[in-house]
Amino acid sequence: MTTSLPPFAKLKPNPAWTTLPLFDRTEWKRVRFGDVVENCNETCEPAEAGLERFVAMEHLEPGSLHVRSWGKVADGTTFTRRCRPGQVLFGKRRAYQRKVAVAEFEAVVSGDIYVLAPKDTERLLPELLPFLCLSERFFQHAVGTSAGSLSPRTNWSSLASFEFDLPPLDQQRRIAEILWAMDEHLQANLAVVEALNELNQAKKSKWLDADSLSYPRKSLTEICDPTQWQTISQRDLEESGIPVFGANGYIGFYHTANHHSDTIAITCRGSTCGTVNWIPGPSYITGNSMCLENLIGELDQQYLFEILLHLNMRAVITGSAQPQITKASLASLRVPLPPMKVQREWVSELATLRAASEQATTHASNSAQLTRAMTEQLTAP
Repeated sequence: MTTSLPPFAKLKPNPAWTTLPLFDRTEWKRVRFGDVVENCNETCEPAEAGLERFVAMEHLEPGSLHVRSWGKVADGTTFTRRCRPGQVLFGKRRAYQRKVAVAEFEAVVSGDIYVLAPKDTERLLPELLPFLCLSERFFQHAVGTSAGSLSPRTNWSSLASFEFDLPPLDQQRRIAEILWAMDEHLQANLAVVEALNELNQAKKSKWLDADSLSYPRKSLTEICDPTQWQTISQRDLEESGIPVFGANGYIGFYHTANHHSDTIAITCRGSTCGTVNWIPGPSYITGNSMCLENLIGELDQQYLFEILLHLNMRAVITGSAQPQITKASLASLRVPLPPMKVQREWVSELATLRAASEQATTHASNSAQLTRAMTEQLTAP
């Protein structure tokens, strides 16, 4: 899913900005948030105003400036506070969730959402306001001034008292341009990650539903031996560097002869029952997991791992109070067995998609980290 930037965010570059020191605070002026920002309380009856959408707290994503979901007024709502494109939405309930977004359409919003806008755009640019609200100092102030135990809320007078140094307008423009460019880069990479993940799932579905039909299928227990061991005695615990893998992941380092090279383990008990894990290198598998020992030569471990990730493991879980997977229940899982060459080609294609997704994720993370660093500089005490 791609999301366009708000119209005001598409700033026109000014060549003179390159001569401006980005964070030269010489001419920055100390202000109170409420001196330059207003809490907009415009209300309306949404149906009468022709508004089709409403925004509740659950529609705001923590840390994202974009509203990607909403409710339909036609389905019923009691909200009357109106927002307009370009205004900033700030979740005042449970402020620690960091819910800040920019309205990209007209709507009505929950009473737990402040609608914010600059009082004077010649003093504070609308483009910069959302990043002020995303800064760590601002959030800490909002959280620190919240009242209530189960559902703490910050009030407007408390937010209005937040003090920070405001840059001159020309510096605001340059900082905002950079921050929005980084957000655009972030959103583009998130869209790439989403598309690649969807392609990965579609490829697996097509393979299992159509492409693999010409190949024989065998029960998982015909091609693998699900081996279980008991947890080793505590007195044998040593700092050997061999990790122990159990129901809750890696849980310690034990010395034991019963370890394996790269293998697949299925959690067979507890809340994580049915989780399929790739265990790299020597490991000890506790009694809460089953290690899949390859019984046939023509089976690529990575191929089997990808197949198991896509299968419905919940279908083989038995019990409710204490969910578990047994060797007998695993027998119902049937795996297509093409020639080894086909298995490895399929794994290679999935690996290529995963590598591209990981690269895009890294780019997105870098953009997010740089944005956080700049917003911290923006409101530094």
